[in-house]
Parts: sequence; structure tokens; C-alpha cells
Amino acid sequence: MNILEELQWRGLLADCTDLPELARRVSPGPLTVYCGFDPSGDSLHLGNLVPLLALRRFQLLGHHPIALAGGATGAIGDPSGKSQERQLLPRDLLAANLAKINEQLRRLLDFDTPLNPARLLDNAAWTAPVSYLDFLRDIGKHFSLNQMLAKESVRARLADRQAGISYTEFSYMLLQAFDFYVLCRDYNCQLQIGGSDQWGNITAGLDLTRKILGRPVFGLTLPLITNADGSKFGKTVAGAVWLDPAKTSPYKFYQCWIRTDDRDVVRYLKYFTFLGQDEIAALASQHAQNPGARPAHKALAKAATGLVHGPSAAAEALRASEILFGGELGGISETTFNEIVGEAPTKEIQKAQLQGAGQPLVELLVRGGLCPSKGQARKDLAGGGIYVNNLRETSFQRAITTRDLLFGKHLLLRKGKRTFVVVTAK
Repeated sequence: MNILEELQWRGLLADCTDLPELARRVSPGPLTVYCGFDPSGDSLHLGNLVPLLALRRFQLLGHHPIALAGGATGAIGDPSGKSQERQLLPRDLLAANLAKINEQLRRLLDFDTPLNPARLLDNAAWTAPVSYLDFLRDIGKHFSLNQMLAKESVRARLADRQAGISYTEFSYMLLQAFDFYVLCRDYNCQLQIGGSDQWGNITAGLDLTRKILGRPVFGLTLPLITNADGSKFGKTVAGAVWLDPAKTSPYKFYQCWIRTDDRDVVRYLKYFTFLGQDEIAALASQHAQNPGARPAHKALAKAATGLVHGPSAAAEALRASEILFGGELGGISETTFNEIVGEAPTKEIQKAQLQGAGQPLVELLVRGGLCPSKGQARKDLAGGGIYVNNLRETSFQRAITTRDLLFGKHLLLRKGKRTFVVVTAK
């Protein structure tokens, strides 16, 4: 498949300015494509994965991707999809955000391949040297006020008389249009991609580039992802899911995918992985036959976590997710285990109680709420249903001491397959 057929099959093509002509353009050879990323925060989030992985898909099929970090546009703020004026960032904070986002972009695009290496550019490089008068004369004259007022991002804000829109944000589309013009002029870029909320900004760039350079250029939008229940994709009770492991750990990132709604999982396999048609069809069939086994969820979580955090982090997240259901504890890091503790019921105990001869296991099973009485605890132990740190324990005379503690502080007790508690020694 060519790149457009690939995007259509995956459900990733929302709109295109001239799809038949763009299809003819991609057939004979590679083209240069760009997507901009907003540095208003210090990390990209799950919503940014769709356009970022789209750039990677273009690259894998031989095209030349440009990831544009908005050092100039980020200083203004895109009003698209915003009901209120953005807070302007101090320049030092903007620079720090750009540095962190650049690291994340480099993880998902190949900048070293000799055939079609990705480029990472900052639009401040060509925007900052242009004077205000020159920008008005050379760029602003190509935009009519009527054209700008018709853009959805502007109309939505004008409809709210209290919020309104400042001249600063009103001018944002001119800056983004200027980007497309410069990238076409200097890098022969012919295609801009972005979320469907960027349609107005993208078409503004097309109009400007065609007027000044007279070259064929195109715009393509990707769908804004929503969950099957209508909620916003990438949002949890705790907030956004970030690509920065310091803000969202690989374990929690993995769990986000594992908990995908059954109605969404096959769709997300197409959106967020590079698995092929046959692989996804096989997973969809397995999911339909036995959804409880969650093969599609596991494949999605492994692939998405591996892309963002690397295969080793994905493997540790997988092992961590299995620990509460009997997986081996050997080799798991304390940081990852602490993530597990955050999801498990916990009981505290004084560490001094585990010194010397320690505490009888039957008493801890009752204190931890796994057994209603010592008598029942003995029966459960005799029946082989009790596990200490995921190792079966059958002796009711067993005592727990400080030697049993994981990382010197935790004890994982489990009854059966799915009932567990973490005892933490303070």
C-alpha cells in the first residue's frame, strides 16, 4: 500500500484538500511532509501520538518527515479548540519545554537513516529575524479579514463575547501559514498534516504558499480520537497520559492501554501500532472469540509502550502488570514495584513486629483482610490457596520476618488468583 492507502485502512484520514491529486503525487516518488508540535507543556501526551506516528508511517514508506517544534508559534498560542485565551509562557520556560519535546520526537522518528532522515526544526529560526513591518507587508497582505474571521477557531471564540479573542491569538494562523511557505520554499515540503482541529490553519498555509510560490501543496488531517463512550482519548481520572516517563511511568502508560474499552481495542491497534493487516485481523478474531483472555489489549499495550519507552520498559511493565496475578517477582525494580503498591490494597505494620521470630502468617492474613479468622487462614493454607510474594505457602506454622520483605519494606500476600494485599512495614 502507498501511504494514503495505509492511512485510509487504519482509519487515520479525516480530510484532505485534494485527495486524488495527492494520491497521484505520492505514487511516483517520495515527498516531504511536516507536522507541528506545540511546546505549551514540557511533554507531549497521548493525543500527540496520532500525528507523530503518522510522520513515522510516512518515513517508513520512503517519504521525508519534518517535525516542527513551535518556538515561535508556541510563544503565541494556538486558539484552535480553546475556549479561553492561553497563558503566555516566559521565554526560558518555552525553551525548556522545547528541549524536552525534542527528546521525545527523536525517540519516534529516525534521524540517522541515510535514505530519508527525519528533520527536527524550530520555526523561531525563520520567524524571529523577520521584522513586524516586513511580516505585515510580505505575509499579512495575502490574507483578507473575511477569510480569517471565517475560520472555525476564530468564529467559536468570537461567539463568546466575554472570552473573545486577542489580536495575538487572532494572528496565530498567519504564523503557521508562514511556516508552510518557508518549509515549501527551503525544503520543498508539499504536505502538512495535523489533527482535524488544524484544518483552518493548514488551509491558510496552503493559500499563502500557492499565492507566493505557485507550487502544488496539500493538507491532510487526522481524526481527533475519542473513546467509545464519547470521552476524550488520553484522559484518565488522574489527568492526561504523558509521554515523559517522569510524568507518567511506563507501568501506568502500559496500564492505560490494558484498560482500553473492548469496543476500542481493535481500532486503537490500527491507530497506535505498526502491526500489519493480517496481525491485527488475527488479534481481532481472537478478541471476538475470547475477550476475557485480552490478547488484543496485551498486544496493544506492549506495542505502544515499546514505541514510546522502549522494549525493555515495555517488558518490565508487562511483568509488573502480571505480578498481582501470580507473575514472578525476581528482577523487578523497586520503582516499578512501588507503582504496583499504588494500585493494590495496603496494610501497614510496625517493622519491629517482624524482627526476630517475626509474625505468624495466619495473623497477617487476618490483619490484611484476606481471611476472616485464623481458623479460615489455616484452612486456606492447607488447601494451597495462599501465596507469599507469589510463592505458594501451605504451612500454618509459617512466620513472616524482615527477611521476607521486598526492598526491605513490602510483603505481597495473595489468596487465590485475584485477591491480594500489600503489607508495608514502617
